[in-house]
Amino acid sequence: MKYNPRPRHITLAAAALSIAAVWTTPLLAGADVAKGHDHRTFYANGKIDYGRIHDSYTADLVMYLAGNQFMVMKDLIGRFQQHNPDITSIFVETIPPGQILKGQILKQGTIAGQPIARNPDLFASVNVDHIRKLHAKHLMDDYMIYTHNKLALEVLEGNPKHIVGPRDLARKDVRVTLPNPVTEGIFKFYGSRMLRMLGIYEEVADHKKCRSCWAIPGKTWFTSRHHRETPLRLLGGKTDVGVVWATEIMYQRQIGRKVAGIDIPPPYNMANKVAYAIGALRSGRNPYNAMRFLAFLATPEAQAIYARHGFIRATTDELRLKPIQ
Repeated sequence: MKYNPRPRHITLAAAALSIAAVWTTPLLAGADVAKGHDHRTFYANGKIDYGRIHDSYTADLVMYLAGNQFMVMKDLIGRFQQHNPDITSIFVETIPPGQILKGQILKQGTIAGQPIARNPDLFASVNVDHIRKLHAKHLMDDYMIYTHNKLALEVLEGNPKHIVGPRDLARKDVRVTLPNPVTEGIFKFYGSRMLRMLGIYEEVADHKKCRSCWAIPGKTWFTSRHHRETPLRLLGGKTDVGVVWATEIMYQRQIGRKVAGIDIPPPYNMANKVAYAIGALRSGRNPYNAMRFLAFLATPEAQAIYARHGFIRATTDELRLKPIQ
């Protein structure tokens, strides 16, 4: 089915009318995430397919989202489709947004050797500058902030190294895992800023910019693709502490992994900086469905789903679509 370019008269309020028609109980959280879970197709009948990259060309709604909200998707998409059962298939990618922007929207990309569509209906990032880059290329007009997060330290349960805060990352006896600064916005935009504010950036990261590599041999390791690699390194005895989103620690504990979280105090946790921005691409195939999903994100129901997973609710003003400037 062909869709015309996004009608300018569609508003969040109008789209929300279809959402209020159905009201049922929340779904349970999804299972653990493996590599295939980064690419899921959700169906209105509750079925979920994994790794069907070609669905990015055919689904009724296609969303490429910052990867650290992967644990929210089953709850969120399930509820949205209960309200909108005519949207029978939704393809969702949850990987680092820098990788999406540079390797899948601004140029043709592949996942596991398969081409993936360059024109998702919606794109979300933890960096508003990504949204502005799309606007500069005439690919996106409006955006909204829909949730927030904060940095935390992840350690083994029992905290064997007795880590009390982020300054301990510089300790000689502490092995550190950091999200890589090449594709992961959590470190590129936030973790590195935290280390600089603390005056320990050189001691911990040594200004290195690489992935799946030692920033400081034997001391600081940069992940390959996801900060989700951190709990596996902890449990495997390869690291003592990692910088992750606070929501990640909650999820790992929910699925039974023996890890714990150490709070990072403000302003070092970046809670006042981290904002998830989302907007519809002008080139998307399903503009009306995209607007319906944006309307759903702005509802108390959707905000409560994010909050249950440890995210910080957006304000009423943030949840209004605004022109990109």
